[in-house]
Amino acid sequence: MDIILKNVKKKDFPVLKSLAKSLGFEIIEEKEKPYNPEFVKEILDAEQSIKDGKGVKIDLEDLWK
Repeated sequence: MDIILKNVKKKDFPVLKSLAKSLGFEIIEEKEKPYNPEFVKEILDAEQSIKDGKGVKIDLEDLWK
């Protein structure tokens, strides 16, 4: 069985960790990975180019041709 704890305060984590260890549980910490900064810049640049009118409009009928 897996148990996932979310929004654990930093001050409470050592207590939970020691309790889990004393009960023989396996502890796996997963930290959130932020988006790749290059990817974020690419998306923001694309949104800005659309706002500037540099995008290409394709009719839905022509999309599958």
